[in-house]
Amino acid sequence: MAQVPLAIASHKRQVCSLYKRALRNLEAWYDRRNVYRYRAVQLRARFDENRCKDLGEGIRLLACGQRELFETKHFQPRNFANSSGGCAYEREVIPPDWLLDYWHPLEKAQYPEYFAKREQRKKEYVTWWEKQYGKPDPKDLGHH
Repeated sequence: MAQVPLAIASHKRQVCSLYKRALRNLEAWYDRRNVYRYRAVQLRARFDENRCKDLGEGIRLLACGQRELFETKHFQPRNFANSSGGCAYEREVIPPDWLLDYWHPLEKAQYPEYFAKREQRKKEYVTWWEKQYGKPDPKDLGHH
C-alpha cells in the first residue's frame, strides 16, 4: 500500500525519486564504503550535468534514467530490516488491550496508577457506548 501514488508527482519529485533509488541500487552493488561513495559522486555529477531547462528534454532524460535503473537493478537489493521485504518486517506483535484484563492481581499491583486510570477509562467507555447505542437487552445476553 505504501507504493500506491496518491497524486501525480511533479517532474522534480520524479527526478529526486530516481536519484534516491539509483543511490540505493549503488548501495546494493558496492559493499565497500569508499567505492560506494566514489560511485555516488559520479552519479551526482551525471545528474548535475544533465540538468536542463527544457521540460521535453527533461522528460526524455527521466525516462532514459528510469530505463537504465531498471536494467542495472541489483538481483538481490538490500532492504532495511523493518521495511517491506526486510527480514524483520511485521515481526513486532502489538498485543491487544484486553490481555491486560487477564493479568494477575499481583502483577497489576506493580502499576496501581495505570490500572486505576484504565478501569476509570473502561467505565467511561461503557457510559459512552450506552449513550451512543443504548443499553444492551438482557434477553440478548443469554446463551443461544
